[in-house]
Amino acid sequence: MTQQSMTGFARSQGQFDRYRWTWELRSVNGKGLDLRLRLPQGFDHLESAVRKLAAARLTRGNVQVALNLSVSDSKLELAVNDSALEAVLDLKSRLAARLDDSRLSLEGLLAIRGIAELREAEERGETLQKREALILHDLELAIDRLASMRAEEGEKIVAVLQGQVDAIEALTDDIEADPSRQPAMIAAKLSEQVQRLLEAAPSLESDRLYAEAVLLATKSDIREEIDRLRAHVTAARALLGEPGPCGRRLDFLAQEFNRETNTICSKSNSVGVTAAGLELKTVIDQFREQLQNLE
Repeated sequence: MTQQSMTGFARSQGQFDRYRWTWELRSVNGKGLDLRLRLPQGFDHLESAVRKLAAARLTRGNVQVALNLSVSDSKLELAVNDSALEAVLDLKSRLAARLDDSRLSLEGLLAIRGIAELREAEERGETLQKREALILHDLELAIDRLASMRAEEGEKIVAVLQGQVDAIEALTDDIEADPSRQPAMIAAKLSEQVQRLLEAAPSLESDRLYAEAVLLATKSDIREEIDRLRAHVTAARALLGEPGPCGRRLDFLAQEFNRETNTICSKSNSVGVTAAGLELKTVIDQFREQLQNLE
Protein backbone atom coordinates (compact mmCIF):
# COMPACT_ATOMS: atom_id res chain seq x y z
CA MET A 1 0.00 0.00 0.00
CA THR A 2 1.37 3.41 -0.98
CA GLN A 3 1.26 6.45 1.28
CA GLN A 4 -2.24 7.86 1.59
CA SER A 5 -3.67 11.25 2.29
CA MET A 6 -6.41 11.43 4.90
CA THR A 7 -8.70 13.60 2.78
CA GLY A 8 -11.00 12.31 0.07
CA PHE A 9 -14.53 11.67 -1.16
CA ALA A 10 -16.18 8.69 -2.85
CA ARG A 11 -19.62 7.36 -3.65
CA SER A 12 -21.25 4.30 -5.16
CA GLN A 13 -24.80 3.41 -6.16
CA GLY A 14 -26.83 0.23 -6.39
CA GLN A 15 -30.28 -1.17 -6.98
CA PHE A 16 -32.20 -4.33 -6.16
CA ASP A 17 -35.91 -4.89 -6.79
CA ARG A 18 -37.72 -1.80 -5.48
CA TYR A 19 -34.73 -0.47 -3.55
CA ARG A 20 -32.11 2.06 -4.64
CA TRP A 21 -29.21 3.16 -2.48
CA THR A 22 -26.19 5.44 -2.49
CA TRP A 23 -23.09 5.28 -0.29
CA GLU A 24 -21.21 8.53 0.33
CA LEU A 25 -17.85 8.61 2.13
CA ARG A 26 -16.02 11.77 3.21
CA SER A 27 -12.63 11.72 4.89
CA VAL A 28 -10.59 14.45 6.62
CA ASN A 29 -7.61 14.59 8.99
CA GLY A 30 -7.68 12.67 12.25
CA LYS A 31 -5.29 11.29 14.85
CA GLY A 32 -6.81 7.82 14.52
CA LEU A 33 -9.59 6.17 12.54
CA ASP A 34 -12.86 7.78 13.60
CA LEU A 35 -15.86 6.38 11.69
CA ARG A 36 -19.13 8.28 11.91
CA LEU A 37 -22.02 6.32 10.40
CA ARG A 38 -25.41 7.52 9.22
CA LEU A 39 -27.62 4.55 8.39
CA PRO A 40 -31.36 4.55 7.60
CA GLN A 41 -33.84 3.32 10.17
CA GLY A 42 -33.88 -0.46 10.21
CA PHE A 43 -30.29 -0.81 8.97
CA ASP A 44 -28.44 -0.30 12.25
CA HIS A 45 -27.53 -4.00 12.31
CA LEU A 46 -25.11 -3.32 9.40
CA GLU A 47 -22.91 -1.10 11.56
CA SER A 48 -20.50 -3.86 12.58
CA ALA A 49 -19.96 -4.97 8.98
CA VAL A 50 -19.49 -1.38 7.81
CA ARG A 51 -16.84 -0.69 10.45
CA LYS A 52 -15.01 -3.90 9.64
CA LEU A 53 -14.88 -3.15 5.90
CA ALA A 54 -13.66 0.41 6.48
CA ALA A 55 -10.97 -0.60 9.00
CA ALA A 56 -9.59 -3.15 6.53
CA ARG A 57 -8.56 -0.36 4.11
CA LEU A 58 -8.18 2.78 6.22
CA THR A 59 -6.01 3.37 9.29
CA ARG A 60 -6.40 7.10 10.05
CA GLY A 61 -8.84 9.93 9.39
CA ASN A 62 -12.27 11.17 10.41
CA VAL A 63 -14.52 9.34 7.96
CA GLN A 64 -18.23 10.01 7.51
CA VAL A 65 -20.12 7.07 6.04
CA ALA A 66 -23.69 7.70 4.89
CA LEU A 67 -26.19 5.28 3.33
CA ASN A 68 -29.13 6.89 1.53
CA LEU A 69 -31.98 4.49 0.67
CA SER A 70 -35.15 4.94 -1.36
CA VAL A 71 -38.03 2.65 -2.39
CA SER A 72 -39.51 3.14 -5.86
CA ASP A 73 -42.89 1.41 -5.29
CA SER A 74 -44.69 0.99 -2.02
CA LYS A 75 -45.48 -2.55 -0.96
CA LEU A 76 -47.78 -2.41 2.03
CA GLU A 77 -48.75 -5.06 4.53
CA LEU A 78 -51.20 -5.09 7.41
CA ALA A 79 -49.38 -5.54 10.70
CA VAL A 80 -51.41 -6.72 13.70
CA ASN A 81 -50.46 -5.69 17.21
CA ASP A 82 -51.01 -9.04 18.92
CA SER A 83 -50.78 -7.72 22.47
CA ALA A 84 -53.34 -4.99 21.76
CA LEU A 85 -55.68 -7.50 20.10
CA GLU A 86 -55.44 -9.85 23.06
CA ALA A 87 -56.27 -7.01 25.41
CA VAL A 88 -59.41 -6.11 23.41
CA LEU A 89 -60.56 -9.74 23.23
CA ASP A 90 -59.98 -10.17 26.94
CA LEU A 91 -62.08 -7.08 27.64
CA LYS A 92 -64.82 -8.44 25.36
CA SER A 93 -64.80 -11.70 27.28
CA ARG A 94 -65.11 -9.97 30.65
CA LEU A 95 -67.92 -7.68 29.52
CA ALA A 96 -69.83 -10.23 27.42
CA ALA A 97 -72.58 -10.69 30.03
CA ARG A 98 -73.34 -6.96 30.23
CA LEU A 99 -72.85 -5.76 26.63
CA ASP A 100 -74.18 -6.72 23.25
CA ASP A 101 -71.07 -7.74 21.32
CA SER A 102 -72.85 -8.70 18.13
CA ARG A 103 -71.51 -5.55 16.46
CA LEU A 104 -67.88 -6.47 17.26
CA SER A 105 -66.80 -7.52 13.76
CA LEU A 106 -63.47 -7.60 11.96
CA GLU A 107 -64.13 -4.09 10.67
CA GLY A 108 -64.84 -2.98 14.22
CA LEU A 109 -61.61 -4.47 15.47
CA LEU A 110 -59.59 -2.84 12.69
CA ALA A 111 -61.15 0.50 13.53
CA ILE A 112 -59.71 0.37 17.04
CA ARG A 113 -56.53 2.41 17.12
CA GLY A 114 -53.42 0.34 17.70
CA ILE A 115 -54.88 -3.03 16.68
CA ALA A 116 -53.52 -2.97 13.13
CA GLU A 117 -51.63 -0.63 10.85
CA LEU A 118 -50.48 -0.51 7.25
CA ARG A 119 -46.72 -0.34 6.85
CA GLU A 120 -44.02 -0.91 4.27
CA ALA A 121 -43.57 -4.62 3.77
CA GLU A 122 -40.25 -5.94 5.03
CA GLU A 123 -38.07 -8.18 2.91
CA ARG A 124 -37.41 -11.56 4.47
CA GLY A 125 -35.28 -14.65 3.98
CA GLU A 126 -33.07 -14.94 0.90
CA THR A 127 -34.40 -11.71 -0.61
CA LEU A 128 -33.31 -9.72 2.43
CA GLN A 129 -29.90 -11.43 2.53
CA LYS A 130 -29.28 -10.76 -1.15
CA ARG A 131 -30.23 -7.09 -0.83
CA GLU A 132 -27.94 -6.55 2.15
CA ALA A 133 -25.09 -8.40 0.43
CA LEU A 134 -25.40 -6.07 -2.56
CA ILE A 135 -25.52 -3.01 -0.30
CA LEU A 136 -22.30 -4.08 1.45
CA HIS A 137 -20.68 -4.90 -1.89
CA ASP A 138 -21.34 -1.34 -3.06
CA LEU A 139 -19.86 -0.08 0.21
CA GLU A 140 -16.65 -1.96 -0.61
CA LEU A 141 -16.59 -0.25 -4.01
CA ALA A 142 -16.96 3.15 -2.35
CA ILE A 143 -14.18 2.36 0.14
CA ASP A 144 -11.90 1.23 -2.71
CA ARG A 145 -12.58 4.49 -4.55
CA LEU A 146 -11.91 6.51 -1.42
CA ALA A 147 -8.66 4.65 -0.81
CA SER A 148 -7.64 5.20 -4.44
CA MET A 149 -8.33 8.93 -4.19
CA ARG A 150 -6.42 9.13 -0.92
CA ALA A 151 -3.51 7.26 -2.51
CA GLU A 152 -3.36 9.70 -5.44
CA GLU A 153 -3.37 12.63 -3.05
CA GLY A 154 -0.80 10.83 -0.91
CA GLU A 155 1.62 10.60 -3.83
CA LYS A 156 1.40 14.34 -4.31
CA ILE A 157 2.03 14.98 -0.61
CA VAL A 158 5.01 12.62 -0.59
CA ALA A 159 6.52 14.50 -3.57
CA VAL A 160 6.16 17.79 -1.67
CA LEU A 161 7.63 16.26 1.50
CA GLN A 162 10.60 14.84 -0.40
CA GLY A 163 11.30 18.29 -1.80
CA GLN A 164 11.16 19.77 1.69
CA VAL A 165 13.55 17.10 3.01
CA ASP A 166 15.92 18.02 0.17
CA ALA A 167 15.64 21.67 1.24
CA ILE A 168 16.43 20.73 4.86
CA GLU A 169 19.51 18.84 3.71
CA ALA A 170 20.66 21.74 1.50
CA LEU A 171 20.29 24.25 4.36
CA THR A 172 22.19 21.88 6.65
CA ASP A 173 24.98 21.85 4.04
CA ASP A 174 24.95 25.65 4.02
CA ILE A 175 25.27 25.77 7.79
CA GLU A 176 28.15 23.30 7.78
CA ALA A 177 29.93 25.17 5.00
CA ASP A 178 29.55 28.59 6.62
CA PRO A 179 32.99 30.28 6.86
CA SER A 180 32.46 30.89 10.58
CA ARG A 181 32.86 27.13 11.16
CA GLN A 182 36.33 26.91 9.55
CA PRO A 183 39.13 26.26 12.09
CA ALA A 184 41.11 29.29 10.89
CA MET A 185 38.08 31.58 11.33
CA ILE A 186 37.34 30.16 14.78
CA ALA A 187 40.97 30.64 15.85
CA ALA A 188 41.07 34.19 14.51
CA LYS A 189 37.85 35.10 16.29
CA LEU A 190 39.07 33.62 19.59
CA SER A 191 42.33 35.51 19.28
CA GLU A 192 40.49 38.74 18.56
CA GLN A 193 38.20 38.29 21.57
CA VAL A 194 41.12 37.53 23.89
CA GLN A 195 43.09 40.54 22.60
CA ARG A 196 40.15 42.86 23.27
CA LEU A 197 39.81 41.55 26.81
CA LEU A 198 43.54 42.02 27.45
CA GLU A 199 43.39 45.57 26.18
CA ALA A 200 40.42 46.28 28.41
CA ALA A 201 41.93 44.57 31.48
CA PRO A 202 45.72 44.09 31.17
CA SER A 203 45.91 42.41 34.59
CA LEU A 204 44.01 39.31 33.36
CA GLU A 205 46.13 36.25 32.59
CA SER A 206 46.21 35.54 28.87
CA ASP A 207 46.47 31.74 29.34
CA ARG A 208 43.34 31.67 31.46
CA LEU A 209 41.52 33.87 28.98
CA TYR A 210 42.42 31.54 26.13
CA ALA A 211 41.23 28.53 28.16
CA GLU A 212 37.88 30.20 28.87
CA ALA A 213 37.54 31.22 25.22
CA VAL A 214 38.23 27.67 24.07
CA LEU A 215 35.60 26.36 26.52
CA LEU A 216 33.01 28.80 25.18
CA ALA A 217 33.89 27.83 21.61
CA THR A 218 33.41 24.17 22.49
CA LYS A 219 29.97 24.87 23.96
CA SER A 220 28.95 26.79 20.86
CA ASP A 221 30.06 24.05 18.46
CA ILE A 222 27.17 22.70 16.35
CA ARG A 223 28.84 19.58 14.94
CA GLU A 224 26.49 17.21 16.83
CA GLU A 225 23.38 19.10 15.76
CA ILE A 226 24.45 18.98 12.11
CA ASP A 227 25.13 15.23 12.35
CA ARG A 228 21.72 14.61 13.92
CA LEU A 229 19.99 16.69 11.25
CA ARG A 230 21.64 14.56 8.58
CA ALA A 231 20.57 11.38 10.38
CA HIS A 232 16.98 12.65 10.55
CA VAL A 233 17.06 13.46 6.82
CA THR A 234 18.11 9.87 6.08
CA ALA A 235 15.37 8.51 8.34
CA ALA A 236 12.72 10.74 6.76
CA ARG A 237 13.61 9.56 3.26
CA ALA A 238 13.46 5.94 4.38
CA LEU A 239 10.00 6.45 5.89
CA LEU A 240 8.69 8.20 2.79
CA GLY A 241 9.80 5.17 0.77
CA GLU A 242 7.98 2.66 2.97
CA PRO A 243 4.76 1.03 1.73
CA GLY A 244 2.74 1.53 4.93
CA PRO A 245 1.44 4.58 6.84
CA CYS A 246 4.23 6.75 8.26
CA GLY A 247 2.57 10.06 9.16
CA ARG A 248 2.96 9.75 12.91
CA ARG A 249 6.63 8.73 12.74
CA LEU A 250 7.39 11.56 10.34
CA ASP A 251 5.70 13.97 12.72
CA PHE A 252 8.09 12.81 15.45
CA LEU A 253 11.04 13.41 13.10
CA ALA A 254 9.72 16.89 12.35
CA GLN A 255 9.84 17.65 16.07
CA GLU A 256 13.46 16.45 16.14
CA PHE A 257 14.29 18.59 13.10
CA ASN A 258 12.90 21.59 14.95
CA ARG A 259 14.75 20.76 18.17
CA GLU A 260 18.15 20.59 16.45
CA THR A 261 17.48 23.77 14.49
CA ASN A 262 16.54 25.69 17.63
CA THR A 263 19.79 24.58 19.25
CA ILE A 264 21.81 25.67 16.21
CA CYS A 265 20.17 29.11 16.25
CA SER A 266 20.82 29.52 19.97
CA LYS A 267 24.51 28.58 19.57
CA SER A 268 25.11 30.57 16.41
CA ASN A 269 27.67 33.36 16.43
CA SER A 270 27.40 33.94 12.70
CA VAL A 271 24.89 35.93 10.67
CA GLY A 272 25.04 33.31 7.92
CA VAL A 273 24.32 30.39 10.27
CA THR A 274 21.48 32.26 11.95
CA ALA A 275 19.90 33.14 8.60
CA ALA A 276 20.12 29.54 7.40
CA GLY A 277 18.72 28.33 10.72
CA LEU A 278 15.70 30.64 10.48
CA GLU A 279 15.04 29.51 6.91
CA LEU A 280 15.38 25.93 8.09
CA LYS A 281 12.69 26.53 10.71
CA THR A 282 10.37 27.85 7.99
CA VAL A 283 10.87 24.73 5.85
CA ILE A 284 10.31 22.47 8.88
CA ASP A 285 7.04 24.25 9.68
CA GLN A 286 5.91 23.69 6.10
CA PHE A 287 6.99 20.05 6.39
CA ARG A 288 4.89 19.57 9.52
CA GLU A 289 1.91 21.28 7.93
CA GLN A 290 1.96 18.87 4.98
CA LEU A 291 2.28 15.91 7.35
CA GLN A 292 -1.10 16.68 8.88
CA ASN A 293 -2.71 15.29 5.72
CA LEU A 294 -0.66 12.09 5.56
CA GLU A 295 -2.00 8.82 6.95
